[in-house]
Amino acid sequence: MRGESLQPGDPVPPFDLPLDTGGRISPRALRGRPYVLYFYPKDDTSGCTKEAVAFSALLDAFQALGVEVIGVSRDSLASHARFRSKHGLSVKLASDEDGKACEAFGVWTEKSLYGRRYMGIDRSTFLVDADGRIARVWRKVRVPGHAEEVLEAARALVAGQAS
Repeated sequence: MRGESLQPGDPVPPFDLPLDTGGRISPRALRGRPYVLYFYPKDDTSGCTKEAVAFSALLDAFQALGVEVIGVSRDSLASHARFRSKHGLSVKLASDEDGKACEAFGVWTEKSLYGRRYMGIDRSTFLVDADGRIARVWRKVRVPGHAEEVLEAARALVAGQAS
């Protein structure tokens, strides 16, 4: 299955990524609880910083629901650690330096800026249910209000799983 065609109900693609705080994340490690994977282009850029700060600000609300939040980019663990420290981030940051997770989720795409074409991460978010299935997909994310929208979807998911 190609990553860009991931739809709600599909099994989450395999991944195994190191975290800047130590340890690793994978669908197996996260199984049994819902989680958010948000893919972002680059540490310490304007939009990516605003997104990470927004998710960090809502982390307590996500955790109260039992939902993990993990930001993923192709930056190194050292870059993630600097990013976390500089902006006081509390969300987990995973490094996908080889780009395999980005490919699996279909977020590694051709982009264009000022007429120049290049490959990069399309800002995308995936809400995964406790059974390891995609519950919701957001592509071409606009940062303002996005973390709040994901939190509302997580609330609905958890409420639905409880009933």
